Amino acid sequence: MIERELIHSLMKKFEEFSNKTDEGIEFWLARDLQHLLGYKEWRNFQNIIAKAKTACEISGQNILDHFVDINKMVEIGSGALKEVDDMMLTRYACYLIAQNGDSKKEQIAFAQTYFAIQSRKAELIEQRLLEYERVQARHKLAQTEKELSKVIYEQTGKNENFALIRSKGDQALFSRTTAQMKEKWKIINKPLADFMPTILLKAKDFATEITIYNAKEKNMSSESEISNEHITNNKAVRDTLLSRGITPENIKPQEDIKKVERKLKAENKKALDAKDSLK
Repeated sequence: MIERELIHSLMKKFEEFSNKTDEGIEFWLARDLQHLLGYKEWRNFQNIIAKAKTACEISGQNILDHFVDINKMVEIGSGALKEVDDMMLTRYACYLIAQNGDSKKEQIAFAQTYFAIQSRKAELIEQRLLEYERVQARHKLAQTEKELSKVIYEQTGKNENFALIRSKGDQALFSRTTAQMKEKWKIINKPLADFMPTILLKAKDFATEITIYNAKEKNMSSESEISNEHITNNKAVRDTLLSRGITPENIKPQEDIKKVERKLKAENKKALDAKDSLK
């Protein structure tokens, strides 16, 4: 078992040798990692890199996205410089190298866990950002639909047909009624939009924004005018999605947005509580 002092020492070293590109992508230099992992000979470490590249390819990743050859100048004594080969390695590349290293080495054992955890952290952060984007898209659609309801009332004198107009929009977008989509997605007594992925929420929002704009611009004064406009816009958005190989009704539903929102709020509160406890 690795001693605690060594763990802290290795943690500090691995973090000190991390770098970032101008785009914010974290990477390590192979010759730095060689020494961090306890390999004295570069040629021996190159064998480990070769195995890691094979593992990268088998996993379906592009090797050049994770292993980037570079040259750098190093001092060899008396101020003289020599050009040597090196490599920029992503976190994933480092993880694969550690997985293919000698697990009897304490540095390798540490690195296997270190890069696995760091990769998992990045995945979790990415997932949270995607969930946040979806929640925001749902809120935006709700606001846009509220605006459409207002426009219908102001220009036709009534808005009891808003739900019908929205349903016609759904049918134009999905080539199915709202009820049929709810049945397909197994939704009971909840809004269809609460289970839509971000791309569909934004698609509906875009179509609704166009309806609002044209209803105002063309001063539409009847439910049928606005309804036909909404159908046309949703069909246009559907055609755009289809042209890009995306069939709206075949997209899988996602977790209830209300649950996602509660989860994000709970995590934020937990993070704030943890921060306060450190003060």
